Amino acid sequence: MNDIATPTAPRVGFISLGCPKALVDSERILTQLRVEGYALSPSYDDADVVVVNTCGFIDSAVEESLDAIGEAMAENGKVIVTGCLGKRADVIREAHPGVLSISGPQDYASVMDAVHAALPPRHDPFIDLMPAPRLGAEDYADGVKLTPKHYAYLKISEGCNHRCSFCIIPSMRGDLVSRPVDEVLREAERLVRGGVRELLVVSQDTSAYGVDLRYAEREWRGKAYQTRMKALCEGLSELDAWVRLHYVYPYPHVDGIIELMTARRADGQPRLLPYLDIPFQHASPRILKLMKRPGAVERTLERVQSWRAACPELTVRSTFIVGFPGETEAEFESLLDFLDEAQLDRVGAFAYSPVQGAAANALPDPVPEEVKQERLARFMERQAEISAARLEAKVGTVQRCIVDAIDGDLAIARSMADAPEIDGLVQVQDGRDAGLRPGEFADIRIMGSDEHDLYGEVEYND
Repeated sequence: MNDIATPTAPRVGFISLGCPKALVDSERILTQLRVEGYALSPSYDDADVVVVNTCGFIDSAVEESLDAIGEAMAENGKVIVTGCLGKRADVIREAHPGVLSISGPQDYASVMDAVHAALPPRHDPFIDLMPAPRLGAEDYADGVKLTPKHYAYLKISEGCNHRCSFCIIPSMRGDLVSRPVDEVLREAERLVRGGVRELLVVSQDTSAYGVDLRYAEREWRGKAYQTRMKALCEGLSELDAWVRLHYVYPYPHVDGIIELMTARRADGQPRLLPYLDIPFQHASPRILKLMKRPGAVERTLERVQSWRAACPELTVRSTFIVGFPGETEAEFESLLDFLDEAQLDRVGAFAYSPVQGAAANALPDPVPEEVKQERLARFMERQAEISAARLEAKVGTVQRCIVDAIDGDLAIARSMADAPEIDGLVQVQDGRDAGLRPGEFADIRIMGSDEHDLYGEVEYND
């Protein structure tokens, strides 16, 4: 990252951990730092203070966060901690009593106050005629980005109203707080105007967007939109960019989103990417009840099949937990049967592990660790076969792709079915010779596949 202040400006190091929602928090803090004249340091040695944005969702994330704080303390000594683990200040203080400040997620003001206390901004009477502004949410569209310039995460809400027994996110990020739809659409518009070609919509529960605001109506581009998922997607589909939905719960009103995925722009491309990231977590009604998962779980398979019937090119990715307390072998086998029937495109899975503060810790009949790991291996083996077959079916087709990078002679791209970081890639064998550049769209003829990625050659590039 380039410096964005004068050579004499105070310098802040920054470590960002966790999910895309935490990454958006980091971008907002970094943008405010830039507005107030701070420089960003890529090394501990050159930093006057270090900010660590932590994750605290599962035990491995807590350990990673504590390790990052410890490294920053050892290498620099002046450390400000924020993020989800900040909600457990006692854990941080016990491990690292010398940190300067601790705050929770989305608490940008506390982070800036801590930076000001540790490292006051340098005053220039010839320049600083007005105090630095506190930015509004949509102002961050023009700010620091931690993603490549051609895609960006668009966070539409904070928190969650569900109380899943394995999850402690509501205790860290609170109940659902949706952003007004016009604010989100204006931010998206400015991102696209600034060169973003793909918008990744993120939240804790995208399907519940706007329920806390009673779906309040707001105006954008002279048209009224409700603060609800479908209306938001309708607005986003008016922009010249891919729009990809994450963290969608399979409520009935998701059916209406499929209509936008089948509708076409003037250039023949979908108005909304035919892609849904839906955390199903399990297939057993009893286990899902123990998990306190929302929705009519008995209709999940029927709903996926109806979506595919309406939109054959739809990609469905999901996550699952195996070895949840009380899970029987028969219930695990029902999960494998669900995979066979649902034929999901992309799947991630985790062996259940207790998270401090989660209600599931008190459930009876924990699954032995060796059984959990054996089930996880069987699960991933079954899904690998499904994913490989679904990718192989694309050999010989032409896929619209976005280029992420050039690596030697290859272009590393992604199809409509591939979100960055979590899904597969399309390796374009003649990418450099064809003159592809990051951020460009290209039509790629698929020549081969494996269980993760596709391989192809350029058919046409914009």
